[in-house]
Amino acid sequence: MPAPPSALKGRIVVAAVAAGAFVAAGQTVASGQELTSGVTPLSGEGASAAFGAGGAKPSPEILPLANESDGAFDAEALARASQANAARDAREAEKLRPKFMRPIGSAGVVSSGFAARWGTFHWGLDFAAPLGTPILAAADGVVIDSGPASGFGYWVRVRHDDGTITVYGHMYSAYVSKGDRVKAGQQLAPVGNNGFSTGSHLHFEVWSASGQKINPQGWLEDHGIQP
Repeated sequence: MPAPPSALKGRIVVAAVAAGAFVAAGQTVASGQELTSGVTPLSGEGASAAFGAGGAKPSPEILPLANESDGAFDAEALARASQANAARDAREAEKLRPKFMRPIGSAGVVSSGFAARWGTFHWGLDFAAPLGTPILAAADGVVIDSGPASGFGYWVRVRHDDGTITVYGHMYSAYVSKGDRVKAGQQLAPVGNNGFSTGSHLHFEVWSASGQKINPQGWLEDHGIQP
């Protein structure tokens, strides 16, 4: 039998190679099926979890957001606490505040007492002091007079909580007006030399609630004040 031509030989070789590749591919597929036949496939979630990706997602942590109303509440609470502290401090200061004062402070000396003088009676205490020396309220009370008065030049009268009235005279003017509420030690006026006066001084009187003039020295001493 004559040998096949060269072109035919080439086609035979190509066909043989293709047939061999097909057989090899079939064996590979068969081998893969045998290897995986005893393996249970993982679900999507399981597979993802096994490889560290996807899967059941953890619940997100919820962080509380700042509430504007909380800030307002804190500010209000702080303000209330501050007000309470201020009120407490005011009460403590009020407890410690002197309730009676020498009507001319530490200045001046008694130059005339509650006694008969020059053929008449002198109804008060005179405190000799330089012009302009501050005159102080002897106790808490309400100003019931502030203005000119015969013999006193200019006077201030203060009614205290128990009805007692203190009188301050011989000034030229005053720092307070009728109706003012004053506290012990508050400045009422400067010392003057007005009215029936022989020198700059404070004329100080004390009247009982019934209007009787009483010894200012005894009244001051009864409240712990030395004239």
